[in-house]
Amino acid sequence: MAKKKVSKVVLAYSGGLDTSCIVPWLIETYGCEVVTFTADLGQEEELSGLPEKARISGAVKSYVEDLRQEFVTDFVFPTLRAGAVYERQYLLGTSFARPLIAKRMVEIAELEGADAVAHGATGKGNDQVRFELGVMALNPRLAVIAPWREWDIRSRDDALAYATAHGVPVTSTGKSIYSRDRNLWHLSHEGHILENPWLEPEEAMFQLTVAPEKAPDAPRYVEIDFKSGVPVRVDGVSRGPVELVTYLNKVGGEHGVGRLDMVENRLVGIKSRGVYETPGGMILYAALRGLETLCLDRESLHYKDLVAEKYAEMVYYGQWFTPLRTALDTFVNSLMQNVTGAVRLKLYKGNCTVVGRKSLHSLYREDYATFGQDDVYQQSDAEGFIHLFGLPLKVQALLDIEGLGKSSYAQLDYGKFKRD
Repeated sequence: MAKKKVSKVVLAYSGGLDTSCIVPWLIETYGCEVVTFTADLGQEEELSGLPEKARISGAVKSYVEDLRQEFVTDFVFPTLRAGAVYERQYLLGTSFARPLIAKRMVEIAELEGADAVAHGATGKGNDQVRFELGVMALNPRLAVIAPWREWDIRSRDDALAYATAHGVPVTSTGKSIYSRDRNLWHLSHEGHILENPWLEPEEAMFQLTVAPEKAPDAPRYVEIDFKSGVPVRVDGVSRGPVELVTYLNKVGGEHGVGRLDMVENRLVGIKSRGVYETPGGMILYAALRGLETLCLDRESLHYKDLVAEKYAEMVYYGQWFTPLRTALDTFVNSLMQNVTGAVRLKLYKGNCTVVGRKSLHSLYREDYATFGQDDVYQQSDAEGFIHLFGLPLKVQALLDIEGLGKSSYAQLDYGKFKRD
């Protein structure tokens, strides 16, 4: 297949071995200039030396930008408010980071006059879809180059040999035996023994959370205030989005909260096993659900669960920049207007339990819920309600009795059967 003709490429650059090799590979393969872009999303990796490393590898320019505030405000919190959880467990830490990277990569490409972008995602994962759908939605005129779908490098040894041959700086520290992705929201682990779903993760693998059995013996109580579904204060202290998530990560991690071990269905059609650490995220999801039980009526709460499942699927599939996700945000924004109040949680040895919730918009009334006498709910009214609610069952049973002589749900008389 003929190579695309490109003159300048913006590369999503982590500074690791793979993306460092991509810089000279793009120059060699496409005869183009390379501009690197690194997004600081709270990955806690050394970012200060990346521009120099990129230039040594052959890049003509390098961007390193702190996008943590935008990440939490515009991607994490909307997903949290929607209640989106992929396959009932995954809090989407990697998924919603990719559209932000794609967005800024496109902006830099337009600023630099580039005609292509490139990424280091493999051809077997979800990230290639997330990056490329973002580019397609924001500027489909840009060509997209995915080296892992083109080049001959197939192993770490191949990459090391290529780096050495092309003068690419390689750090002396050994590569982790796990494939990891870290940002302010979570830390994911894949590969090594995790490829066998029967094997328990080794304790040394975890970095954000202590083992629950080694967590403090005394529980830790946390109180979180929300305004229209957005967390704004923890333990009585107002905190910005980045500071708030960072604080809850620390508190939750100290008590072993936030570990998840799951086998998930990738978009490309294969299953993969991932282990995630999302201490702050797990606390926030539990807290917001607790507050919603007070502030949302039954029909709204139940329908929001349906929306949450679709929202999670779209985020996981890389469909962030779509009309439907935008429309779902409008629905969530409307529904969450009165989800304002405080939630108290108990953190204890890996568990995160809502133990208190309050709101000026609460639909819960103690005087209505009581088993005692009240002026709103007359218990005798329930009889008519039950008759109407169960009417279809009654009609079906009467028809069965007319035709069959008994209801289709009538129990068999086992006394009629004799043992041989």
